[in-house]
Amino acid sequence: MTIREASFALRVVRRNTGDAAILYRRSLRENHDERLTRIAAISPLAFSAGAGLLREAARKSTNQPTKLSYGPFHPLDPDWGARVACYALVAQGLRSAERLHRAAENLRHADGTEAAWWFGLMVNRFTGKRAVRALRILVEAVK
Repeated sequence: MTIREASFALRVVRRNTGDAAILYRRSLRENHDERLTRIAAISPLAFSAGAGLLREAARKSTNQPTKLSYGPFHPLDPDWGARVACYALVAQGLRSAERLHRAAENLRHADGTEAAWWFGLMVNRFTGKRAVRALRILVEAVK
């Protein structure tokens, strides 16, 4: 899978506090051009806690051994992209590495269709905050 065919893309960036990532989703603009739109940033703490999920998403989306390297976009298929998107939205603002790791592992084993459903709820402006809170509880990111 190339980046032009991918529904989601992950970009690893280097920050002063450590490695981080930015997740993008392919969407249509008003003039019917496709564009990668930023969904969420994954903090250095969330990146290190969820490294297993991110590596597996990049590896299984391309069906090749992939190393998460800086700079280029890593294509993600719709199932793994939805899982990573859920993790990115759940991880925003959380500071417990143990809980973030638990959330990443639970999402790693989640169904891709179910993750896409949760992602749709979380980006809805009316139900988004409640959906994020509910998913945080379900994946054990909070008590």
